Amino acid sequence: MNGVDFLCVADARLEYRLLPARVAGGPTLVLLHEGLGCIDLWRDFPQRLADATGLGVFLWSRAGFGRSSPITLPRPLDYLQREAYAVMPQVLAAANLGPVILVGHSDGGTIGLLYAGGPARAQVTAVITMAAHVFVEDVTIAGIVVTKRQFEAGNLAAKLRRWHGDNLDGAFYGWCDTWLDPAFRQWSIEADLAAVRAPALVIQGADDEYGTPAQVDAIVAGVAGPAQPLLMPGLGHAPHAENPDAVIAAIEHFLTTTI
Repeated sequence: MNGVDFLCVADARLEYRLLPARVAGGPTLVLLHEGLGCIDLWRDFPQRLADATGLGVFLWSRAGFGRSSPITLPRPLDYLQREAYAVMPQVLAAANLGPVILVGHSDGGTIGLLYAGGPARAQVTAVITMAAHVFVEDVTIAGIVVTKRQFEAGNLAAKLRRWHGDNLDGAFYGWCDTWLDPAFRQWSIEADLAAVRAPALVIQGADDEYGTPAQVDAIVAGVAGPAQPLLMPGLGHAPHAENPDAVIAAIEHFLTTTI
C-alpha cells in the first residue's frame, strides 16, 4: 500500500493517499469515508479500484479521524454541509485535482452528493454513493444506539482505536452524538439533490442496518442528472467491504457506459 502524506487545510493537518493513474488525462476517483472511517479503513479497496479502472485515486481522512488533526466536540449539526462546502473544496485544490469522480460511503456519500450539487459542481464528472443518507430514519437511529452500546462495552472501541488512535473519542462521539441529538432528527438534504447534475450510481446493501431502500429512492428521484439505483441482495452497510468484486464491477460498468 502506498505511503501516507499530509495536507494542511482549514487549520487542520489531514492525512491523504494518492494512487497514480495508469493513463494520464482522466478524472481522479475521490474516496470519501464513512462516519467512523479513515484512509486505512478502506483497506485494499482503493488499490483494487485503481487497478480495475486505470484512474488515479485520492483519499483522505477528515479532521477528527485516523492520523488527521483532532476536532473539538460537539460537532455542529451541519457538519456534513461544512465538510462539503467549506473544507472539501480546499482539500481538492490543495491536492491539485481537476475533474473528479466522487465515491462516498455513508457520511462520505452524503458529502459527495452535497459537493456534487454545490458551487464546485462543474468539477464533478460523476458521483457514486454507497449507503448514503439524505434524511434520518428510525432504523438509522436504532442502529446507532446499538453501535454506541457496543462501543461503550469496550469491544468496538478497542477495534477502532487501532485506526483512530488519540482521535478515537472524537471520531466516535462526533458521529454518534450528532446523529442521536433530537435536534438532528429533522435533518435532510433532499432539497439539495436537485442541484446534482452529474450522473449518479446509488448503491446500497439490501440488508443495510442503518438505512432502508427509501434512501436510494429519494436520491434517484431527487437528483437532476441520470441516476442508476443498485440494491445489492445479502449485503449490509458496507457493500464495498462485504463484496468488493461486485461493487468494483458495478462501478466499472457504470463508468464505461455513462462517462
